[in-house]
Formats: sequence, structure tokens, C-alpha cells
Amino acid sequence: MQYRKKTSDLIGFFSIAILLGITSCEKKISYPVTEVKTVTDTLHGTVIEDPYRWLEDQNSPETRAWIEAQTALLDSLKREFPGMDKIRRRLLELIKVDVTGIPTEAGGKYFYSARSKDEELYSIYVREGLEGPEKKLVDPRQVDENLTRSVEIQAVSDNGDFLAYNVREAGQDEVIVKIMNVNSGHYLDDIFPKAYYTSLDFTRDNKGCYYGRMEKEGSRIYFHRFGTPFTGDRLIFGEGYDAQKYISASLSEDKKYLMIVVYHGAGGLKTEVWLKDVSKDGPVKPIVTDIEAQFSPVIVDNKMYFLTDWKAPNKRVLAADLAKPAVENWLEIIPEKEFPIENLSPAGGKLFVEYLENVTGHIRIFSPQGELTGEVALPALGSVSGMYGRWAGKEAFYKFSTYTIPETIFRFDVSSGKSFVWSEKKVPFASNDYEVKQVWFTSQDSTRVPMFLVYKKGLKLDGHNPTLLTGYGGFSASMTPYFSVRYAMWLEMGGMLAEVNLRGGSEFGEAWHRAGMLESKQNTFDDFIAAAEWLIDNKYTRASRLALFGGSNGGLLMGAVLTQRPELFKAIVCTYPLLDMLRYHKFLLGPLWVSEYGSADNAEQFEYIYKYSPYHHVKKGVSYPAVLFITGDGDTRVDPMHARKMTAMLQARTGSGNPILLHYETAIGHSGGLAVSKGIEQEIDMQSFLSWQLGLEL
Repeated sequence: MQYRKKTSDLIGFFSIAILLGITSCEKKISYPVTEVKTVTDTLHGTVIEDPYRWLEDQNSPETRAWIEAQTALLDSLKREFPGMDKIRRRLLELIKVDVTGIPTEAGGKYFYSARSKDEELYSIYVREGLEGPEKKLVDPRQVDENLTRSVEIQAVSDNGDFLAYNVREAGQDEVIVKIMNVNSGHYLDDIFPKAYYTSLDFTRDNKGCYYGRMEKEGSRIYFHRFGTPFTGDRLIFGEGYDAQKYISASLSEDKKYLMIVVYHGAGGLKTEVWLKDVSKDGPVKPIVTDIEAQFSPVIVDNKMYFLTDWKAPNKRVLAADLAKPAVENWLEIIPEKEFPIENLSPAGGKLFVEYLENVTGHIRIFSPQGELTGEVALPALGSVSGMYGRWAGKEAFYKFSTYTIPETIFRFDVSSGKSFVWSEKKVPFASNDYEVKQVWFTSQDSTRVPMFLVYKKGLKLDGHNPTLLTGYGGFSASMTPYFSVRYAMWLEMGGMLAEVNLRGGSEFGEAWHRAGMLESKQNTFDDFIAAAEWLIDNKYTRASRLALFGGSNGGLLMGAVLTQRPELFKAIVCTYPLLDMLRYHKFLLGPLWVSEYGSADNAEQFEYIYKYSPYHHVKKGVSYPAVLFITGDGDTRVDPMHARKMTAMLQARTGSGNPILLHYETAIGHSGGLAVSKGIEQEIDMQSFLSWQLGLEL
């Protein structure tokens, strides 16, 4: 899943073009024949029939032939799409701009990823000092001239002499890791084998590293000494933990302590914290193991600071002296307040605390003792993220954006309290032509839920506005205002954007998250349906002009509202989705999500999961809206079987003439790293599908 707030602007959408002058209702689509091979299971006394279980086998000749047939159908419709060149030209203008990421400072050097307007993928750069000349360290064209592999920074040594970077193929979660000597440009012989790495951190002497790796049995933490075989790596932690736990490790800034964090599932309700004094090669000792709460720890000056929801649903900051770390010695440094805390970052001898106030970001600055000393001035109401700095340094970097202001990265000078632009995306978008508005509506159980609306100034409330409604609602991820090329294009084409802050996210603390998980997951879907009804009732749009999109956990959202209220929407784009909720936990990273959804293996949890599992609620003859499913072989996080099976089911059972289509890629996955040209083609397809269905003027 996608655990943080946003997905990349260029990831996740494929679509279909239309035949000139023919709407989807006027042309009957002949779908490829999908054989029914029903498998019957009995779960807790309930008989479950699965007619398309055979499509779970991704590599069988039958499945590959079926995928080819679905792709041929899509291609046959795309060939005659008008207006594609116009959309392509505008997208090129919006996307092909210079982009620079947040830097990591080490040893006076600044490491970052960047892409010029004429490049396909990000390269890795270093700069000697803030004003020093820029040097390209890693060019993805040298890794793969076909540009199917991307590169990204994994870790930098404390003195800036060594760089560890990932090589990602086709958007897969699994990567290989290479180690470069920054000064000479030479590589160590140690190339980490392809795997899902949860963390990596260099030792002080740069002779080895601690790393986390996900294995079939579960996550494990190892120590690797450079120049030795990986088969001899020392297991530090993780033995006995199963695949439902996610374990990462990091060294303190002074390299004295190894901090190990065990997450009981993605978005889970419990976290363990363990500590190893590596300066003495001491044993791994427990700090927090038996408290049912989330803990995000950082270490500075022999103290561990916890951002936690323990006895504080909106979170607070506690401190533990590592000389006496027992719970009874902890001190509350920053108490819980009305609005939730999103993140805690130490930098420049200060604690930077990110708050969400009515779903917009604020950064306040505290002393190590918890005294409020200031606030970071932001240019507008929007999103802040990536606050990063060194405790012994003098600066911190953060990223800001909102729906109409492209991403800008600022450097904050701790001594002066002022921010300076490090980099900004100069996207040719007329920000002042558009308005952002936050509205509140009432969900089915009378809960008040917020939603952001973005539209061109002078919008008429005549029920005619083509509207794109989106949300996520899971894993404690907050959906705050941010700029997206996808959204910008939609707005320029005359559409309105509506983004809902659904229960299941963290917009209002852990209580908001828990109200949309496990047995309460239906609240997420109810919130989204209520948002659609509010937009229609208040004459912003109507059902025939309302489209949806969502991916990953948001793809589950799409599947649920599709099967529960199909008459309420005209078109849906559903990317990398979870749809067969009775079997999701048996595939790929599924075990990590049991803490969020539950498991059909558990009789009590089966009852509520089965009630909303989209794949099991597609009914024969129902008039379903137009749907475009997106997935591909490169998704090694959410198994593509979900979209394959759901496509087959809907094509067989829909009672409408609306198209049910699948765009399937063999070299694209969940984790991004997509070449610009490929991303542009995806965005063209997305806009054309939605324009076709909603009747936008191109």
C-alpha cells in the first residue's frame, strides 16, 4: 500500500480513448471471452463461489492470453481517439519542468535527486556546500538505457563519503542497493541482492551498515561488513516475528545507538521500540514492548523522544533518558492539543512539530524541554512534509504545496527563523484563476466530514460541472492539499476537483483512523457516498457528470462504492486496487494489512469483511458505471489478481452498456520510478477516458 499522504503525479492512471462521435452507451463492446472455472470455499459456514480463481496465476499461459486479449480491446478503442495531440502538448508543458528534491546534508555535502525538464528520470546529485557546484553522481541512463530502472537515494554516510542508492525496476518494491565512494566515483563490490529493504544506515567508520529486509518469514535486521559475503551477515533482530510485522532500524546521529522499531502491521495500533548500544556492541534491549499504542522515536543527546498516541489520540511528545529508560521515568515534553500532531523532527537543537489544523499543515518549534519558541511561516494554507535536518546542524528543509501552488522546497535557517527557497517547480499553471474551498457535510451516522473543492473562479451551481471525486481513507494517512499535474490538467479542461478527508485517515488524530478500520471500515465508504450526495444536492454536479478515482487502499474504496451505489457515478478509474478482501492477505504484502482490515481466517472479522468485499458483491444485470482498472506485473505490493478478477466479474455481469476495461502493464508497478514519457501517455489516457464518459469539451 501506499502509506504516506500522496501518490506520484505520474503514477497510476491509464485510460481509454473513444470512437469519434460515439458514446459508450451507443456502442456495444464485445468483451473477450473469460472462462468460468468456479472454485467453492466454505468459510465459517458460508459457501463462497469464486468463478475466476484461475486468474490469480499471473504466469499461466491462460492468464497471459487473457491479459493480451484485454489489452487488444483497449488498444482497438484508443486508435481513433480525437484530441490526443492537444492533450499531449499541454501535458508536456505542465510536466516537463525542472524538479529538485529535498536534500540530505552530510559532511558539508548536499545530496538530492533532480530531473531537468528534458530528462526522463531523476538522477542523483551532490553539491559541496549550499552554493557549491552541482555534480551528477548517478545517471539512470547508465543503469538502463531503456529507462525501465530508476534510482533513488537510500542512505548517505555521516561524513558524506559514501552513498547507498536503490535501483528499482518497473516500479517494484524490491530493489538492489549499490554503494558508491562519492569522492572517487568507484563502487564497492557489495551489491545488495534484490529484495524489499526496510532501512539501511552506515556505521560511523563506514566499514559496514545495518539494514532491514523483508523475508518470507518476516522482517529481519542484519549487520553487513563491507567486503564480506552477504551470506555471513549477522542477524541482529527479528527472529520469531512473522510477516504481519514491519521492522526497520536506524542509527542515532552520533552513531552510538541502533534504534529498532517494530510496527504491528501497516497502520497498526501497536509499536515496539528496541535499542542496541553499538558503541559497546551491547545486547538489544526493550524500551517499549507491551503498550498498545503507536510510537515514533528519535534519539538526540542520549535522549529518546517519542511521538505517541499513548493516552493521547491527537498525539503528544514524551522524552526518556537513555540512562534510565523505564516508562516510569518518562517525561511529557509537548502535551496533546486540540489538533493532531503529524510528525516530529529534530534539527538545529530544536524540535520541529508538524500539526494538522482542519487538514492544513503548521510547523511549530520547541526547545528540547518543550518550550514553544516559534513557528515556521508558510506561504499559504496547504501541506508541509519532509521536515529534515541534523540535530548538530543549523538548518532544516521542508516541502510545501497546495492545490494551486506547485511544490516548493524551503531551507529554514534555525538561528534567524527565516525560510529561503531551495527549489521550486515552475509549472506554467494559472494559479490565480482557481479557488480552493473547504466544506463540511454530514455522513450517514451524523459525523461531520470535511472536503476540499477546487474549481475555476465564477463556478455556477447548476448541477452541470464535471467533477472528479477522490479520497483514500486508510492506514492513518492524511489527504492534505497538494499540487498535482493530474489535477491541474483536469481543472484546465473545465472540471472541478473534490477531495474528501475520509475516516480511516489521520486528519483528526488516531480516533479518526480507528473510526475507519477493521469493523468500522464501512464508515469510510459511507463518508465517500455522503460526499457524492452532498455535491449533487448542492448542485455542484449530478450523477452523469461525476467521476471517481482512487488507488491502492483507495482502489478498495472505488470497488466498495461501485458495488454499493453504482447509480451515483458515471465513471471510475480504479488503480492497483484491493478487491477480493477474503483472500488479499494470502498475497505479497497482504499480511501487513491484517491490522488495518482484519482477516477472513478469523470468524468475527470475516463477517464484516465479507459484507463489503467488492469482488463478492457484483450482481448480475446491475447497471454499473464505466470502469477502468489499472494494474501491472510490476506491482509487487497489491497483487494484480484483484483487478484481473474484478474486470472479468464486471464484464460478465454488468447490465449497462458502459465499458468495463483493464489497462495492464508488464513493466509498471506500485512504487513509481516511471519515465516522463510513459507518465505523459498515462495522463493522456486518463483524461481521455474521463472526458469521454463525462462529456468534457476537449
